[in-house]
Amino acid sequence: MTARLPGVVLAGGQARRMGGGDKALRLIAGQSLLDRVIARLGAQCAPLALNANGDPARFAGLGLPVLADGVPGFVGPLAGVLAGLDWAAGQGAPAIVTAAADTPFFPDDLALRLRQAVGTGGLALAFSPDADGVPRQHPTFGLWPVTLREPLRAALQSGQRRVGQWAAAQGAVPVEWASDPFDPFFNVNTPQDLQQAERMVAR
Repeated sequence: MTARLPGVVLAGGQARRMGGGDKALRLIAGQSLLDRVIARLGAQCAPLALNANGDPARFAGLGLPVLADGVPGFVGPLAGVLAGLDWAAGQGAPAIVTAAADTPFFPDDLALRLRQAVGTGGLALAFSPDADGVPRQHPTFGLWPVTLREPLRAALQSGQRRVGQWAAAQGAVPVEWASDPFDPFFNVNTPQDLQQAERMVAR
């Protein structure tokens, strides 16, 4: 049996549209977004780590390593990916699978299908069709080989911030999921999105 890849939950953002604070700790049907994401990714990947900034003690109850961005200034998800790659390299792992902490319904076969697309030596990103059927990229959901650590570090130091743009330049392979009956990559950015997620759980 092929060993599972490590998984990294990306929760390093500032949640401005949610009014700040830890968006991932907001509740849906009595369970936090973060708990839902950890449970879903933990069924597919091992071990897990959490990318988050600030005092790591607030996540102590999770029992996961908390990885702060190695690049200061809240520069975006690429810094979280790099923190995850540095951590995985210390584990001797060839790659990581990332998932965003605000996306509680992502696919149960995320890690499997990304790995089927590129093995452990390539870069793959998730896509799903939008309302018009046009494939839309979800760059915080991907498989990232540890060999990209130093190129990514150099890109961040030179000012690169756009995840999809940088990943495309590395030859990222798109892997598409259906959006029926709903987009599995629906993410919670606003209080209205939180209400929508409650309705989705109820269904």
